[in-house]
Amino acid sequence: MFRILTKKELNPTVTQMEIEAPAVAAKAQAGQFIILRVDAEGERIPLTVAGCDKQRGAVKIIFQIVGGTTRRLNALDAGDSIEDFVGPLGRPTETEGLKKVAVVGGGVGCAIALPVAEKLFGQGCEVHSIVGFRNRDLVILEDEFRAVSKKYVLMSDDGSVGEKGLVTDALKKLIESGEQYDEVIAIGPVIMMKFVCLLTKNYGIKTVVSMNPIMIDGTGMCGGCRLTVGGVTKFACVDGPDFDGHQVDFDEAMARGSMYRDFEEGEREKTCNLFKAAK
Repeated sequence: MFRILTKKELNPTVTQMEIEAPAVAAKAQAGQFIILRVDAEGERIPLTVAGCDKQRGAVKIIFQIVGGTTRRLNALDAGDSIEDFVGPLGRPTETEGLKKVAVVGGGVGCAIALPVAEKLFGQGCEVHSIVGFRNRDLVILEDEFRAVSKKYVLMSDDGSVGEKGLVTDALKKLIESGEQYDEVIAIGPVIMMKFVCLLTKNYGIKTVVSMNPIMIDGTGMCGGCRLTVGGVTKFACVDGPDFDGHQVDFDEAMARGSMYRDFEEGEREKTCNLFKAAK
């Protein structure tokens, strides 16, 4: 069992936890992920490593409450334990040699983007962070991003915070103002990453995206997380999760990602009814 050390609400739909997992904390790097089960009957879900405290043996995870499993996880508190916490899995984000990078995060994808920005900053890279949310109430990790970013641009769909518009609007403005990036790293909803890549392709800027398709075992055996990258089948769990965004078939990824939407909606309703009955 793995004990929950801390729990913090980042916004009404996003929660941060620290899990006591010394073996994972000792080795995990930015860009990698873990797979957990809340209880013995639970499903396996992948979550990105949002940070580590090696001295305390703590691994930070940030998750959005969207389905039955994340709702069960969110029902737990500090001091409770979860059944499994396996990792680190996947390949770390490659940052060596980069001098100036635009890190683009969308929604809860900012939880994945932040440790990458922190790693780049720690290596002396100039980081420009562009983050987008639907509205003011959903903003997360603003102070953390500002601490590692020479430029921080906050966008919102409704204009209630930061600038009104999309992250692509801000990125295009920076590029056309003369900013020259070694690389753009985009992490967020698949549709957001697709349009970031369409933009950067016009300017010839290398762009890396972090993909989170349906995943089961996390070791490359099940094939559930397959993607088409440059016309070749890749597995996000072992070949990624980072890929050359200009080579990813985003339309295929979005179609596969929606396959279990009806099932997940049913699980969410079932879990909600269980919580109501318990009260």
